[in-house]
Amino acid sequence: MNAIETSHEHLSFREELRKQRFDDHRYYHHSRINQSLHLASATCFLTCYAMLFVNPGLAVIFGWIVAQWLRQIGHFFFEPKTYDEVNRATHAHKEAIKVGYNLQRKRILQSLWAVIPAVLWFNPGFFGLVDAHTDIDGYLENLAMLWIGLAVGALLFRTVQLFFIANVQTGLVWATKILTDPFNDFRTYLKSPVYLLRGELIDPMHRVQHELEEDEPQPAH
Repeated sequence: MNAIETSHEHLSFREELRKQRFDDHRYYHHSRINQSLHLASATCFLTCYAMLFVNPGLAVIFGWIVAQWLRQIGHFFFEPKTYDEVNRATHAHKEAIKVGYNLQRKRILQSLWAVIPAVLWFNPGFFGLVDAHTDIDGYLENLAMLWIGLAVGALLFRTVQLFFIANVQTGLVWATKILTDPFNDFRTYLKSPVYLLRGELIDPMHRVQHELEEDEPQPAH
């Protein structure tokens, strides 16, 4: 049985969603800079959600170029990669048990994202997947379609993959978490810029330590 199955079995959908969110926070969001960037990213994604009803193409492009990059910069450049004293885990261990996209998977995804505009520019029909553009407006429209296809494909790929390496509920919970992350991140990291301005670069994770202590089995009397 793998680590994902062991840590999430026998939980209801709501309980597992809470656990995945809690694990994501405690393992991957120690940096106040990363947290603040997630707040900015969440604000952008919420704007994108609203824009989907008005201008879907612009919403997708804005989401990939601004919101997604704000979200990932914190993980790649500001999040500590040293031993995690709070969770008593190495960076390698956290990468190995990551439910969603760890840094290696994110590198692949971001590389695909970066390649698509160049390929589309030199191959207007993108190998027959879209109608060949004839002007810049058509190019941007096709780019938005391809980028949303990449986003949906990445979400579905990992969700289905989790069906097999963990279980169906874990996959569905993770997909739900990803789609609702902007709302949760906005609430969770709303005060992070304030702590950052006070000079606190790393979250002491007092609440996390308290919850972990509560979950530890008590010695028999």
